[in-house]
Amino acid sequence: MSIRRFLAALQARNLEFLRDRTALGWNLIMPVLIVMGFAFAFTTGQEELYKVGLFGETDTEQPIHSFLQTRYVEFIETEELDKTIDKVDRHQIDLLLDLKNQRYWVNSTSPKGYLLEKVVAPYQFERVALSGSEIRYVDWVVPGVLGMNIMFSALFGVGYVIVRYRKNGVLKRLRATPLSAFEFISAQIASRLLMIVTVTTLVYLGTDLLVDFRMVGSYWLLLLILIVGALSMISVGLLVAARITSEEAANGLLNLISWPMMLLSGVWFSLEGSHPLVQNLALALPLTHMVDAARAVMIEGAGIKEVAAPLLSLCLFTLCFVTIGSKSFRWE
Repeated sequence: MSIRRFLAALQARNLEFLRDRTALGWNLIMPVLIVMGFAFAFTTGQEELYKVGLFGETDTEQPIHSFLQTRYVEFIETEELDKTIDKVDRHQIDLLLDLKNQRYWVNSTSPKGYLLEKVVAPYQFERVALSGSEIRYVDWVVPGVLGMNIMFSALFGVGYVIVRYRKNGVLKRLRATPLSAFEFISAQIASRLLMIVTVTTLVYLGTDLLVDFRMVGSYWLLLLILIVGALSMISVGLLVAARITSEEAANGLLNLISWPMMLLSGVWFSLEGSHPLVQNLALALPLTHMVDAARAVMIEGAGIKEVAAPLLSLCLFTLCFVTIGSKSFRWE
């Protein structure tokens, strides 16, 4: 591999992106507008649905069973008591019932928890009070919006661009130069990764100044998640662009990949309480692991051990997709 040829290809791709003012502006402004819109729309706390965690098996003979039939309340069964208590502490769940030991956890600062506590009071469960600070919806949705922006930038910034090069004959001309396929692909990956990290960092800082969202964990760990997650998304775009020659086909395939990830990866709403099939399908999507890891660091202050599993999954996605994409890549 020639470093000189690699750097030349990298510089050419970077200049091409920077000169496209429309694409650059869209990548910088759109995520900020989305976050501000959600911050404005969801600060009233007027959501109708309550969330109650259930620990232990339900028994139709228990008096509390009548409460479990209440409308407009989502009951979420859990087997991880400590993690669910943390969610009550952070206002992600309004009330947690321990059906076996007849006790419940509630956050004393939660309006929804207060109302639910009044409903379950006649059942004489033991009360355990928590007092964690509230997590706003905008705090929860910021990692998802940033992840979604990374996904679109990576998929279309690599997949669509390489297909366009192939259709316009750019790859055919590059093939006649000393530039190898490995050098070209490496330059494309490095260029897109550099742009994603720079743009996402600027969007993060700008959004934080406007919205002041929650950030508890390490910034360095969050940067690592950004880099590994971006690489996994870039590798998906490379896989799509390896052999396709039609821009229309590439656009359709990239949308076919991106929309399920945007809907099923927990970008806009939590998958807790959803069908197990949906949750298992979400685990097969790279965006799910990136968003979950980022949320764990930003909201829960998770360390490297807590996010090791999603990081490993993202690395495996990257290795698999880059290998397949590189093996099947063609110039024409």
